[in-house]
Amino acid sequence: MNFKDILKTAIPQLTDEGREVILPVEGRSMLPFIVGGRDSVVLIKKYDTLHVGEIVLAMTKESGYVIHRIDSILDDGAYALLGDGNLKYREHCTYDDIRAVAIAVLQPGGKRVPLQNGWHKFTAKVWRLLLPMRRYLLWIYKKTHKL
Repeated sequence: MNFKDILKTAIPQLTDEGREVILPVEGRSMLPFIVGGRDSVVLIKKYDTLHVGEIVLAMTKESGYVIHRIDSILDDGAYALLGDGNLKYREHCTYDDIRAVAIAVLQPGGKRVPLQNGWHKFTAKVWRLLLPMRRYLLWIYKKTHKL
């Protein structure tokens, strides 16, 4: 079984059983909230109703599997996803393409950062509003964090 098969079948099967799945993250598309190569996400079964701002594991038409935030829900019920570290590029998927929802980030040392609390939702909303300035904010973040 290859990695894509695991994402497609094993993660939904485990989360449907009520288990949490910890998945290491690669890439920089979720900066500054999730650092690829350092952090992992804790995934659970997807909700019946998903909302803008939630971080999901999804199979997209454009990029394959991604862990990105729901940016908008389209008129046809599809979802537009945007990584926190991305400036414009959105991926698209359907509800059935979403495999799981991220509820926490595991950082080095075992620190668990919840994604469903009010503070994270507030900071994610502010980050979304700062989209026109992300280029500069991410540049500063990468310089100050040596990424």
